[in-house]
Amino acid sequence: MPELVFFSGTMDCGKSTLALQIEHNRSARGLQGIIFTRDDRAGEGKLSSRLGLVTDAVEVEDGQDLYGYLVDHLSQGGRADYVIADEAQFLAEEQIDQLARVVDDLDIDVYAFGITTDFRSKLFPGSQRLVELADRVEVLQVEALCWCGARATHNARTVGGVMVVEGAQVVVGDVDQADTVGYEVLCRRHHRRRMTAASAHAAVLSPDVLPVNSG
Repeated sequence: MPELVFFSGTMDCGKSTLALQIEHNRSARGLQGIIFTRDDRAGEGKLSSRLGLVTDAVEVEDGQDLYGYLVDHLSQGGRADYVIADEAQFLAEEQIDQLARVVDDLDIDVYAFGITTDFRSKLFPGSQRLVELADRVEVLQVEALCWCGARATHNARTVGGVMVVEGAQVVVGDVDQADTVGYEVLCRRHHRRRMTAASAHAAVLSPDVLPVNSG
């Protein structure tokens, strides 16, 4: 039976790499798929991984009917044996409903990939709807690590290297943009303490961290 599967995890856990692997494995067997993405780091209409792999994709727009897109594609003689939706956390709730309808009404497998919570530890609406509707939710086993070495469970946003907990839910950045908007994965403890790798390094260098009493 076709399924709606949600592959979730923090940043840096290999979601996009797995999406590209699924695409490769199925296309190598002669299957054809449709890849949806939204706000990928490589630019519009691209699905990319941090390992440098990239392929073309359909850039999802606000208000776009994904079920209607598939119906039009099939009606015009196109083929779709499966659907991949990367950066699914950025999709609207109704677009997740449309992906579920693709599974139920068109009998096509849909593999969605995304992070579950934002930099405030709040659920993205798209991810919440996927958890509610998916036949399976798979937490990726490639663990991202906090700067302290513990398992990273939270996504942090930084501005100028300083962690922030307020602002718009979606601001496109990357993990190496320390001078503007960047992102970093942290364990819960250091997310609560707002302690990024940069601030931890600064604290280690501070002479006040380990006070020494004179005499």
